[in-house]
Amino acid sequence: MPGDVFDELRWRGLVHQMTDDELSAKLAGERCTVYHGIDMTADSLHVGSLVGVLVLRRFQAHGHRPVVLLGAGTTRIGDPSGKRTERPLLSPEQIAANAAGIRAQLERLLDFRPGPTGAVLLDNTDWLAPMSLLDFLRDVGKHFTVNAMLAKESVKVRFAEAELGISFTEFSYMLLQAYDYLHLFDAEECRLQIGGSDQWGNITAGIDLIRRTRAAEAYGLTWPLVTKADGTKFGKSEAGNIWLDSARTSPYAFFQFWMNTDDPDVGRYLRTFTLLDEDEIAALEQGGHRNAHRVLATEVTSLIHGDDAATAARTASEALFGADLRDLSREALASTFADAPSSDLSAARLQGTGAPLVDLLAESGLVASKSAARTAIVQGGVSVNGVRVGDVDRRVGPEDLLDGGFVVLKRGKRSYHVMHVQ
Repeated sequence: MPGDVFDELRWRGLVHQMTDDELSAKLAGERCTVYHGIDMTADSLHVGSLVGVLVLRRFQAHGHRPVVLLGAGTTRIGDPSGKRTERPLLSPEQIAANAAGIRAQLERLLDFRPGPTGAVLLDNTDWLAPMSLLDFLRDVGKHFTVNAMLAKESVKVRFAEAELGISFTEFSYMLLQAYDYLHLFDAEECRLQIGGSDQWGNITAGIDLIRRTRAAEAYGLTWPLVTKADGTKFGKSEAGNIWLDSARTSPYAFFQFWMNTDDPDVGRYLRTFTLLDEDEIAALEQGGHRNAHRVLATEVTSLIHGDDAATAARTASEALFGADLRDLSREALASTFADAPSSDLSAARLQGTGAPLVDLLAESGLVASKSAARTAIVQGGVSVNGVRVGDVDRRVGPEDLLDGGFVVLKRGKRSYHVMHVQ
C-alpha cells in the first residue's frame, strides 16, 4: 500500500491547490500514476524547475508511478503562464538538443528502472505532431468555450494592460496541455497532474476535457511558487538562472547560491529542496542558521552534482570565507574561482618590492579609489588569499602567488576578485 505522500507534501509546504478534498485518501489507498510536464526552453533545468522533479521523486518514494512529460511539442508553441510577453519560438533542432540535456539530468534524480513505480519519460511530440489541425479542432477545441479560456489567469494577465496581448498560438497552449492529460489518461492510466500554482488553469483544462470526453475523474495538485523572503522570484541571480548543468553554473557557484540564502528562507528551502526528514530539518532550524545553511548547500549540491563535488565546493567555500587559501589544491582553487570576477596582472609588477595593495584593490573594482582602499584596509575589511590585511602599505609580491599563479583579493564578507598573474 502506498505511503501518505500527501502528508509529506503538506508538512513540506508543497500543497497549494487541489481539485478534490478526498485526494489525500485516494493517494494513501492506491497506487497512482502522476505526471509533471517540463518545457524544453533550455538545455538544463534550473533550481526553480527542480521543485517539480523533487515532488515527483517524493511520489515515487511513497509507491506511486511518476511520468515526466518532456514538452518538446508544446515548447514549439510557448506557455504564456507567468509571462508578460510572447516567448521566442525555438527551432525543432534546438528543442531536441534541450530535451537531451534535460533527459540526462532527470535520470540522476528519478529511478527509471522497470517496475510498478519505475519512472516513465515521454515526449508529447509523439502524439501532437501527427495530429492534423482539423482533428484537433474537432476532437479538442469543441469542448472549450472562448469565454472559459479568457477567464484563465494566464490569459487574463495579458489583457490587464492595453499594450499586452496574446497570440492565437499561445492562446491555444492550454488546449494542447489539456490534450496531453487526456492522452496520458488513456495511454498510461494517469489520474493526477501536478505543477506550480501558475499551471492551475492548464491543469483544470485537462481535467475538464477528460470529464467531457471520457466521463471519468482525474485530479490536479499544485504547489506554491517558491519565492524569497522579500517576495521576489526564486532561482534568479543577476546573471540569470541558477542552472543544474555544471557547465552553466559551477558546483562551487551552485553551493554558494544556497549558502547565501536569506536566514528566513533556510527552513523552507530545506523542506522544499532536500530529502531530509521532518525531525532532521526541525533540529537544524533550532540549531542555528549557519549550520542550516551549510547543510542546505551540501545536501542540494550533493543531490545534483554528487558527493565529491559537494565536498569540494564546501571545502573551497570554507577556505575562501574563513581560512588561508594556500590550504587548497590547484584543482580546488580552479574550481573555486571558475566563475569569479577576474582580471590579468603582469608578473613584472610583482617583482622587486611588489605592487601596492591599494593600487590592486582600486584596479579590481572592489573599491572606488585608492583612498577607499586605504579606508577598507584600516577598517579590517580586506584580505589577500584569505588572510586579513591591516597594513595600508602592504605590497603584493611573488610570494603571494597561489598554486596556479593567481592572487585572491577580498573586501567584506562576499566581494572578491581574482588576479591572474601572467
